[in-house]
Amino acid sequence: MSETIAPDGKADKAEQAEIREEYALDAAPEKVWRAISIPAFREHWLPEKDLAEAEPATSEEGKEVRYKIRDDAPPYLESMVRFQIRPDNEGGTILTIIHQLTDARLAAKPIEAANSNSPLMMLAA
Repeated sequence: MSETIAPDGKADKAEQAEIREEYALDAAPEKVWRAISIPAFREHWLPEKDLAEAEPATSEEGKEVRYKIRDDAPPYLESMVRFQIRPDNEGGTILTIIHQLTDARLAAKPIEAANSNSPLMMLAA
């Protein structure tokens, strides 16, 4: 799911929490895997200071790695960035990056009615 913007300029609510980008790379999948999974290489483009946790949240060897990251400014929201790789037909790699906002503070809260329709409020009407 990628973020799509409607003609009114608003993103679809279900898709706001996830951004998906895909890149075709000339490098072999093994080389891309090293770049996203080995901390010394990853540090060049995703510094440890941006990570909420230094170790990957999950990792599936040669296919996918997930990192938990945190904004560097208040309110310091947390999110998950997922890197997926797969070989293309020409010896290169397709890298898919999925960034999903996961901060529990943004969980949908039920909307409460202004009038709870309790007996007292019903008498006021």
